[in-house]
Amino acid sequence: MIEILTSGVALGVHVPGLLLADRLRERGIAANVSVLERMLPPETLETTTKMKWAFHRDFRVALAGQRVARDASIAIPHEAQEALLSSWRARNVQKFVVFSGFWLPILEQYSPAPVDVCHVDSVISPSFQKVKTSLNPRPIWLANATSGTIPYSIPVTHTPPLPWESRAHRLLVHGGGWGMGTYRERATELRSHGFELDIVAYEERDVSADPGIRHFVIDPTWHPWLDNGYPPFAEVGTPFTRSTHHHASFDLTRSVVATVSKPGGGTLLDSLWSATPAVLLEPFGAHEKHNATLWEDLGFGISFDKWRDASFDMKMLEKLHRALLVARESLVDYSAELAG
Repeated sequence: MIEILTSGVALGVHVPGLLLADRLRERGIAANVSVLERMLPPETLETTTKMKWAFHRDFRVALAGQRVARDASIAIPHEAQEALLSSWRARNVQKFVVFSGFWLPILEQYSPAPVDVCHVDSVISPSFQKVKTSLNPRPIWLANATSGTIPYSIPVTHTPPLPWESRAHRLLVHGGGWGMGTYRERATELRSHGFELDIVAYEERDVSADPGIRHFVIDPTWHPWLDNGYPPFAEVGTPFTRSTHHHASFDLTRSVVATVSKPGGGTLLDSLWSATPAVLLEPFGAHEKHNATLWEDLGFGISFDKWRDASFDMKMLEKLHRALLVARESLVDYSAELAG
């Protein structure tokens, strides 16, 4: 049994954990996903939800909040931790994969078992910086800024990328799982240059009547700590659906000529497996700045400013797409190694 430990405060951390679990199950390996926030008291979860809306509405608030964020594990009641530890022992968990550093103090209380720390970002992200641990986990990097490489990856899908010629000449504009960043301002600018857009909206006031824009939304009542399904997702005005093998927003990513968003780790993973170039907006902290630099250096993405300076040249995007196609041929499947 492999236990995959995620956090619900960032879909860019949680969704890769869900993907890894699905890829392992496809190979006949028992895998379970635990979400840190399921152990938090209701009042703490309510505060987390309020933070989500504040971070969405003002990126400056999000950046300030990241700087002062504390170790989330200290808010977990002792009895909740003990119940989870007992569950692991009863299920004879023999391997852990950690996507959030806030799990490490809890893991120290479990009998020795191999631990992999799966870094979705290209440098150590804040949750791992804010904790100290006596464990000696094996680092797994899905992107590595120091070496300038992609040491491992987690397949989002086994379906090949859509050919460039078959893609809709649209851009997917979003702000990650919490809808953060400057994507709304950039969407307005892109529309002024004639681009048709798919935008992931996060509340009713994000939706416009512009016929050149399709709006999509994650169910605002859903949170990762409620279940182990992928986020319910839909075009505005239609019923929510869930994909059973990957997150539904990925189907949009693979259909367009580029995504326009901040450079989160989950965005990079989607870019890689869809061979869809990433037009990179202002980062959410130093770790995302390193993500952006790596993606540009590898030839998989371009900053919004550079693309604007090139008059939004589509041939530049096609070149990035071709580079992503080549890179996909030599990826090391982390789930295959775990299963082996």
